[in-house]
Amino acid sequence: MAQRRVAHDAANPPPRYAEYVFDNSAVQTETRFRSLAAAFDPGTIRHLTEIGVSRGWNCLEVGAGGGTVAGWLCDFVGPEGQVTATDIDTQFLASLTKANLMVWRHDIANDPLPQAAFDLAHVRLVLIHLPDRDRVLKRIISALKPGGWLLAEEFDSLSLQADASVNATEIPIKATSAMESLLADRGADSLYGRRLAARVRSLGVTGMAAEGRLFMWEGRSIGVELLRASLEQVRDEIIKLGLISKSEFERDMRLLDDQELLIPSPIMWAVKGRRQ
Repeated sequence: MAQRRVAHDAANPPPRYAEYVFDNSAVQTETRFRSLAAAFDPGTIRHLTEIGVSRGWNCLEVGAGGGTVAGWLCDFVGPEGQVTATDIDTQFLASLTKANLMVWRHDIANDPLPQAAFDLAHVRLVLIHLPDRDRVLKRIISALKPGGWLLAEEFDSLSLQADASVNATEIPIKATSAMESLLADRGADSLYGRRLAARVRSLGVTGMAAEGRLFMWEGRSIGVELLRASLEQVRDEIIKLGLISKSEFERDMRLLDDQELLIPSPIMWAVKGRRQ
């Protein structure tokens, strides 16, 4: 039976980032989590393996989402270790029944973390959405033991865009640009992945290394499934704001079904290093 501790009164609804776009209560969330894991977990797990995650480690998984990385860590650290998985909304972690798992309903922007407690902290696609992201990054690093490892992964969605002048099958998707405008309006930084290495290095992390992962997604691929779920989740809002029309949105959804389509994915920057 999994061990659980809820950081907020379960009788009250979980707190929400006031400006967070991708609410986990949306009907698209399960698809978004599943496709995100399929597209990006292999790279995350490769980095964790290269770090040398070992049996007995105490690990922190910030913004655990669908729980796939937390579940992998639980299996890897074994019964001697422990994984603390946090999220502002933990409903998708309920199915994880790992004896060495602790689930916290936790607002990383405001709730405290234990100091110098973890051998590893992993955060993926969380900091980009937080207005005070650099302060939160510093708090996550402070939760590491001296010598503990940080693995932070964030999108850069702006450095590389679809360009039909390079490849005719790279068709710009207007709905994607509309979503980026909405994210920026809500305080997200869609270039934060690119900024991440410099931020981590400035906080005194040693042995810092950074890598950007990029894919060319075909129509109907798992990556396009992730994009579709994200776009459908913000559909009503971007139309209401006049960022795209209903007919333009429907046209873009049809484009995502075209197997001739090729679009570059966001760059997933992975930055790792050790706390001094």
